[in-house]
Amino acid sequence: MKISSIPFFKAIVLVGLFALLPACATMSGRSQPPLVVVPYVDYKQYMGTWYEIARFNHSFEKNCVAGTATYRLMQDSKHFEVINRCHEGAVGGPLRESIGKAWVQDPPIQAKLKVQFAGPRVVDYWIVDLAPDYRFAVVSSPERDHLWILSRTPQMKPSDYDSVIANLNTQGFDLSKLQHPPQVKK
Repeated sequence: MKISSIPFFKAIVLVGLFALLPACATMSGRSQPPLVVVPYVDYKQYMGTWYEIARFNHSFEKNCVAGTATYRLMQDSKHFEVINRCHEGAVGGPLRESIGKAWVQDPPIQAKLKVQFAGPRVVDYWIVDLAPDYRFAVVSSPERDHLWILSRTPQMKPSDYDSVIANLNTQGFDLSKLQHPPQVKK
């Protein structure tokens, strides 16, 4: 190799590297650190009914308001029955119900579950926020494309909601997608 061709070779390499920088920046903008789940879930406390305060909209919840999720331990003590209910279009509208089952994927922490409703599809159900007294919970998928903010009561205390939103911001959720369907009044 001639000495005069070395600067040309270096220039070609540098141009190639600079051409790759925008692609690397785009890729790093999309990647986020792994979603962090709560350190432990006591399922005896988690069982019962939760009210949907907010969610990311999806086709399976289209026109769904006043949503609840009820969890019950099944006889085998390894699975939970999941009963999702909502009203069609309005709080007093026709009731829709979907029944499935869930099971823990990460003992002893128990914050990562798999859930299956009708059919073979199994989805991730990760608990990413949970009040110490189990008055609210936040559930997501590891990809952050599903999100539910749940409360033991139909309305959530503003301070609890603000705490949840702050946590979701630190976890990298796109909160512009957050919807607040009507909920029953109590």
